[in-house]
Formats: sequence, C-alpha cells, structure tokens
Amino acid sequence: MPDLKLKDLRYLVAVADTRHFGQAARRCFVSQPTLSAQIKKLEDYLGVKLIERQPRRATLTEAGEQIVARARLILEASDEVVALARSHRDPLAGQLRLALLPTIGPYLLPRVTPHLRKSLPRLTLLLYEYQTAPLLAKLHAGELDLGILALPVELEGLEARELYEEPFEVALPAGHPLAKQGTVRLQDLQHEQLLLLEEGHCLRDQALAVCSRAGMSENADFRATSLETLRQMVAAGAGVTLLPELAVSGAYGNARGVAVRPLARPVPTRRIGAVWRKSSARRTAIDAVLKVVAEHGKRPSRADAQ
Repeated sequence: MPDLKLKDLRYLVAVADTRHFGQAARRCFVSQPTLSAQIKKLEDYLGVKLIERQPRRATLTEAGEQIVARARLILEASDEVVALARSHRDPLAGQLRLALLPTIGPYLLPRVTPHLRKSLPRLTLLLYEYQTAPLLAKLHAGELDLGILALPVELEGLEARELYEEPFEVALPAGHPLAKQGTVRLQDLQHEQLLLLEEGHCLRDQALAVCSRAGMSENADFRATSLETLRQMVAAGAGVTLLPELAVSGAYGNARGVAVRPLARPVPTRRIGAVWRKSSARRTAIDAVLKVVAEHGKRPSRADAQ
C-alpha cells in the first residue's frame, strides 16, 4: 500500500464518530464495502488492528483510539492548508462554519443576518447550534471555524473576542404584582420560584449565580430545554425567570401571558463573545463577520436609557 491517504483517515475518523460502518459510509458518500475495505487496507498497512467489528457497532481498539486522535490533527491541518490557499485567492468568499449557543442564535441571527448578506455577499455561512461544551470540542476538532457564546471559556489553543455585554431582564406572569413596576430589584424576587434551563446550558449557571444573591430557590419540578419553553412556563404561572435582553426584543417582546421588566441597577449581564482556533486560516473572514455582529448584534439597553 502507498503512503497514508487523507481519504482513509477521514474514513477512520467517520467510523470513530459514528461507531457504525454504515453511518460512516453515508457520511463519507461511499458504499459500506468500499469504506470497510479501505480501513482494512489501512490496518494492514499500519500492521495493527484499529477497529473491533461487531454486528451493529464498531469499537476502536486502544491503538485505534490513539491513531484517531492524531488523524484528527492531520485532517485539521490539511483543511487549514486548503482554507489558507482559498483565503489568499479571496479571503471573503467560500464557506465559514459558524456555531452559536441555543440561547443566542435564534435572537442574534435575525438582527445580523441581513447585514452579513449585504456586507459579505460572497461568504456563505453554514450555521450550527450547540451548547458550550460540544461547540468548543467541535471547534478544537476543526469541524467549526467560529463560535459565538458566553464568555469566559477555556481558551487552550483558541482566541477570543468580546462582542457585547447583554443585560438580563426578569420575566414574570402577566398578573404578577411586580409587573406593575417599571424596574424590578433582585431583592424583590427573594421569595419567587426560579425557573431554569436544564443542565448543560451556561445560561442556567449564569442565572443561578445572579439569583443566588437574592436568595431565590429553583423550582425543581420544572427544567426547560429552551428559552421558549421557559417563557411558556412563566406564562402558566409556574415561576419567574431571567432572560437575556435580545430574547425579549423584537418578535419575542410581546409573549402572551408574560410581563418582562428591566432589573434595577446594578444590572446583571452576560458577556457575549467569539472564539476561533489560533491556527485558523480564515482570520480575515472571521474578523469581517465579527465586525458586523458587534455593530448590529446589540440593541440599546432599556436600562441604559433610564
């Protein structure tokens, strides 16, 4: 067999990701016998078994685990070579893989997408939605070019830039006595039941940190998978919650049964920023995208207007 081929490493990584030969073949757009045969040739060439083949599952051997880890680095470097060449031809063209948190994407994208299309007409954004941990993992693995999330995060091998600071506001049932106030103090919420997202959302941890200062207790009977579910739970009278400012603006500002009020100073906030690999060849495109996001992503705060 000739020297290692990137194609065979991609086949191996696909099996590692899916743990299934059929799914890996579909992901690589080849037939299963072709993929299986190429991996067998790779094992013969390396002289070591990489995959334990089971009826409905493929499991990596110890050697396979170690080789897959290095194969990911090789594939990432090869992708960077291609991206670097493309960026020199036209740095603001081609595809850019952008991921956002579920608590950011639905509210930020409608504000910035029209401006991105106008400013960067040759750039195609491939958009994804992940929680913080998988977003960072995919960024490290070279499966994403750019992530927009809440800072701070662990930055080993990554660079970060703060884009804007986003205030929190309190969402109350429409008939709640506090809904009559122009602003709500955290101490006013001391005896309220706090509704939160499920584990894994960084917004959950941020809201807990803020509300712990007011002595609030979480309503353990409910945990939501999205901000929209939280909003409906508030409307049903199950408790109150904190929402990021962009999530209560525009089309989301008049949810039936929910009253949203700014918090009194000092207003708790979260920092929204971007992260990318230090080695990224798409830095010019990343800078251009972030310039638009920073300019158009944040609306004037109601708290600042007071």
